[in-house]
Formats: sequence, structure tokens, C-alpha cells
Amino acid sequence: MSALPDDIHTLADYERHAATRLPPAVWGHIQEGSGFHGAPDNDRVALDRLKLLPRRLTDLRGGSTAISLFGQHHAAPILLAPVAYQRLAHPEGELATVRAATAMGLSMILSTLSSVTLEEVAQAARDAARQLAQPEVPHWFQLYAQPDRDHTLALIRRAEDAGYQAIAFTVDAAVKRAGFPLPPGVEAANLRGFPTQQQVTNHGAILFGTPLTENAPRWEDLAWLRQHTSLPLLIKGLAAPEDARMAAEMGADAVVISHHGGRVLPGMPSALELIAPIREAVGPTFPLLVDGGLRSGTDIAKALALGAQAVLVGRPQMHALAVGGFTGVAHMLHIVRAELELAMAQLGCASVSALGPRHLFRGP
Repeated sequence: MSALPDDIHTLADYERHAATRLPPAVWGHIQEGSGFHGAPDNDRVALDRLKLLPRRLTDLRGGSTAISLFGQHHAAPILLAPVAYQRLAHPEGELATVRAATAMGLSMILSTLSSVTLEEVAQAARDAARQLAQPEVPHWFQLYAQPDRDHTLALIRRAEDAGYQAIAFTVDAAVKRAGFPLPPGVEAANLRGFPTQQQVTNHGAILFGTPLTENAPRWEDLAWLRQHTSLPLLIKGLAAPEDARMAAEMGADAVVISHHGGRVLPGMPSALELIAPIREAVGPTFPLLVDGGLRSGTDIAKALALGAQAVLVGRPQMHALAVGGFTGVAHMLHIVRAELELAMAQLGCASVSALGPRHLFRGP
């Protein structure tokens, strides 16, 4: 068990401490946005602009943050977003993260680019549940389509066989800029034996006609995926309402609103600003999850009040891993869930489903 600094009370505290514990190149890679000279944090601006309106004298007895997604129980509407190469932050990487998520009753979405194999991570989750004498937590697998569909199908079958309970198909990151070389000992463990492929392009490179654009996901890939797995299928990285509507019509079970941590395109709206128009496009009951700069329980309450069913937390995993490994991630999740419960109590909501537009205040 790692000892945590005494002055950690918020996710921002974890970020502050992590900056001093990681090599500068690793820290820069974790924190970078789209790479265009420090794109502004639209997520933070949108979150701070939106205010919460407390409601009083409501009955909070029997309150709970629990939700159900695809018939799966989640202790809170907080999931760990897929974050690649977690051994950059801690030697145990994804193993520490999934144990912490399991201990807190929350779900982890494992990246295709995990630095530990999906089978090892699934086993670590089962072992943690058994050691804690608690029910297993539903964990999901994030999928990057491979140039060879046989390799994509192999990843899906491995995830199914290992017990992952949903597939999150990421569609926004096939073409992005980056230039971070992985250090020795960190690799895409799930892709061992697959042909080496270029994942990103350097600044100023020509894209069209290269494998990056030729192999980028297309609508036909979504149709193919839907035919080849019976697991719930989430599409991660959609921003346009009409794209979300089309995904739903083609058999997707949910959409994850995301701009890939600001790594793919400058000038996009914040994830928060996209919730309402996408909700209108897909209807009132279609599951929407949101991933974009959420750093506190009040941030999460705002996203839920706008119409999201659940949220994903990304970079704070790496901050907490760097500071405290398993203990850090578990503590980080405890902080954000406790903050959400406090926000819900102040808003007069005994359940997540009670959160709605009436709890939001938009001033001049």
C-alpha cells in the first residue's frame, strides 16, 4: 500500500503531485491536448459557465448513486475511461487500476493499447473481487479497429472469452498527431504478434493516401462489428448529432461523447456542450456517456443533469497511479464519488435519475 501525501483532497491535488513524480516527457505526453500550441480548455470553460441550483426539503432517505447500464449494476455513474500505456505512470499499470476500480465497485474500460494484456487485467479484477468477498464488477473493453479485420475479430473474441461485458469502439483517434516514443518495458501488450502499424503522424506530415487515412474507421466497420458481437456496443468519439443518430439506427447500444482528451482536433465544442444536441438527436432513452475534462463531483452532476447517463474519468487515473498506485486510484475514485454524493444531496436528488435540467442555472 502506497502512502499518500497528506495534502491530497481533490483530483487537482493528484495532478499537482503527479507533475513532480513523472519524467518530463511522460508528463507532457499525458497532459498534451491536440498539439496545436496548447488548445484552450473548452471543457473547463463550459463547466464553469454552467451553475447548479440547489433544491431543498426533498426526501433523501435511501439515497444511492447506483445505476444500471445494459442490465449491469454500477455503484455510481462513474467509469474509468480507456487510457493507454498505464505502465508509463506506475509499474503495475492497468493491474493496479482495475483492482482499485473493483474495490470501489466501479467499472474500468480497458484500452486496446493497454500495457498489460486484457486477459491479465480481467484475471486481476476477478482476484480482487474474490479477495474482497464482493460481487464482480462489470468491466468493458475499448476497441481500436485493426487494418486486418481478422485481428479486430481476434481482439473481440479475446475480450468476450475473458469476461468483458461491453465493447467501446473508438472512432475518433485513427488520425491524430503525436510524437512520444514509448520507453523500454512499455508496449501495446494486446497487439503482440500483430503487424506493426503507424498509430499517429508527426506534425506537418501529409495524411491522405497513407495507412492512417486508408484504414480509418468507416460506417461499414460499425455494421460489421454489430454483426460480430452480441455484447453491448458503444461508439466512442462521436460529436455531431447526426452521427450519433446514425449510430443508434445502425444498432449501437450507446454513444460516448468524447474529443479524445483534446488530442484529435482543436476548435471542437466541449463535451458538455454536445450533450443536449446529441440527446435531442437520439431521443430521451438512448444511453449517452460523456468523457471530457470532468474533474469533480459537481462536474459530474452537471453532465448528468444535462442528460448523460454516466461519465468517464480519464487522465486522473494516470495522476493517481503516479502518486499512489492502487491506493491512489482507489482514493481518487472515492473522492469523486463522495463529491458527487454531496452534490446530489445539495441538489435534493436521492437518485441519479432525479438529476435534470431543473437543477441547472444559466445566468446572463
